[in-house]
Amino acid sequence: MKNKWLHKLKLQPRLLYLAFGVAALLMVLSAFIELHQSKKELLMLMKQESHHILETTLTASRNALLSNQYLEEEIKKRLLNNASFVRRLYESGKLSNAILKEITVENDVFRINVFNRKGQKIYFSHERIHKDLPERISPKKILAPIFSDERDTLFVGLKAARYEAGFRYAVAVAARDRSAIVVNLDAKQLLAFRQQIGFGSLMRDLAQNQGIVYVALQDTAGILSASGNVKKLEGLNESAFLFNSWQDSAFATRITSFDSIEVFEAVHPFYFGERWLGVFRLGLSLEPLQVINARIYRRLIIISVILTFFGFILFSLLLVRQHLTVVQKQYQVVETYSGNIIENVSDAVVVLNQTDGIKIFNHAAEQLFRLYRSEALRQELTFLFEKPACQLLIQSAAKMEQIECTLRGRTRHLLVSKGEFRDEKEQLNTILVLRDLTEQKRLEAQVQRKERLSAMGELASGVAHEIRNPLNAIGTTVQQLDRDFEPEQDAEEYHQLMRLVYQEVKRINETITDFLKFARPEPLQPARFLLSDLVKRLQQQYQSLMLQKGVEFIHRQEWDGEVTWDQRKMQQVFMNLIQNALDALTDGGQIRLTIQPVSEEELEIRLSDNGPGVPAEIRSKIFDLYFTTKAKGAGIGLALVQRIVFDHGGAIFLESEENSGAA
Repeated sequence: MKNKWLHKLKLQPRLLYLAFGVAALLMVLSAFIELHQSKKELLMLMKQESHHILETTLTASRNALLSNQYLEEEIKKRLLNNASFVRRLYESGKLSNAILKEITVENDVFRINVFNRKGQKIYFSHERIHKDLPERISPKKILAPIFSDERDTLFVGLKAARYEAGFRYAVAVAARDRSAIVVNLDAKQLLAFRQQIGFGSLMRDLAQNQGIVYVALQDTAGILSASGNVKKLEGLNESAFLFNSWQDSAFATRITSFDSIEVFEAVHPFYFGERWLGVFRLGLSLEPLQVINARIYRRLIIISVILTFFGFILFSLLLVRQHLTVVQKQYQVVETYSGNIIENVSDAVVVLNQTDGIKIFNHAAEQLFRLYRSEALRQELTFLFEKPACQLLIQSAAKMEQIECTLRGRTRHLLVSKGEFRDEKEQLNTILVLRDLTEQKRLEAQVQRKERLSAMGELASGVAHEIRNPLNAIGTTVQQLDRDFEPEQDAEEYHQLMRLVYQEVKRINETITDFLKFARPEPLQPARFLLSDLVKRLQQQYQSLMLQKGVEFIHRQEWDGEVTWDQRKMQQVFMNLIQNALDALTDGGQIRLTIQPVSEEELEIRLSDNGPGVPAEIRSKIFDLYFTTKAKGAGIGLALVQRIVFDHGGAIFLESEENSGAA
């Protein structure tokens, strides 16, 4: 019995959840159904209202056009009557400027002018002379149909005044001699009438009605007339809705955006007779719809508050549990994500404090320091750097520094960025981000050396040309003097001096030849061969010499395949390097040759010794031509090595520490 009661009790929360969900769903659905129905009814009402407004607008527009058309016809008749009367006076020889002036006054005409076929004014009702005003319109051009006998009557219509500001309405008739009688009417009143009964006035009156956002008449070229708040509208060819309404000559509606607000737009094509004038566009405010939406949303808010209140106790435990679960998952995701970022960045990241030592040591740091993470964690910072100077630089107050350090026997150029933060225990933690700039520095040095070699090659041609020719002349002259001339006294000393001069000239010429061989070497003759064969020949060649000097040769070759090199020149490279290492080892020692692949296309060949190393002040000069520290050295060997390596598309670098050997 007790178990049965407990079973029913366990089912009650599930039933409550279901009942609560059904009730909430019904309340929300009723609100949305009412919103949809109200919106549908309001849109239907707005469609009927907009159709009625557009029909009224079309009728008023046609009436305005008819009124304007009738007015213009009456004006044309009146002006033609005056023009015909003036033509009769002109053809009978009774016309004068005074008579024209009387006619303009009696008939309320602005001006009457008579122009000959050259476009010159011969009679006029107005004697004003325009001296400094530019001509805005040419009578000769406008009246050309009369002057050329194409037309007897010309309705010029509305035109700009010839000199003054404003507009005129004019007609012209032809006399028998093809002179033109032009009657002008000031168009100010006509334009004012058009504004009163035209589209602009109609648009302004309509736009003043509450609920109308805009009214516009538009054709394919753009807006013909619109209410004052319309600056830009979508073109007829830019919208399928407008294009279809225009092509189908049908009334249509839609909801669209205007000036960042939503409006209910109705459109209707406008025809005057058989002529299409454009499309009327009417934008109605959606404020009534927004009021309905606001009412429904208020109801939804009230429902939500009620549901929240009654559901709080029911769902509190579930929500808290779910929240804790979500927070735990998010924490794990963030922790994993941040850990992956730190682990996979290309820069070495080290985080440490005084209590725990090194706390974070990412994969890039393992590669940089050549340490496993397990070896570095919980160690002090001094464990990573061999030189105290590097440790002091890392521990300085500067936020970013560029330093040169020795890490596990390798010289590295590092860009160190430092930051600090306090953890939840208020312990000060230091973040070190170290970027290895060694390869970048090496590439920069390689580019500089290549530029010097290129400049040296250009210099070689000029030097050889400018020096060899005089040297040859000097040598020839000295030989000639030695053969053909002999002084009376000290003849033997004279011949010795001539031979000495000739030998020195010959020695200088040989030096120039060596310089040219370096600056402009012979073309490479590449061939395929096994790299191990070259190493074996070098071992055999230097075996006895190394035994004599007590030098141990250690060879570690992690890659053995075919290379395509100039074998003779590359052998010369290794011979120069090995000989320099032997010269540096005075009391025995080790020479180590390591060959390992860097990628499918690159090899790293490292030749090192444990001799005294290269002093810091001359490391940047050892590849320079004629630089040497040996008493009998010529300073060509390493420069030639560099040239051959560059010609093979490679690069050569020096790593050295005083009293720690060189590589």
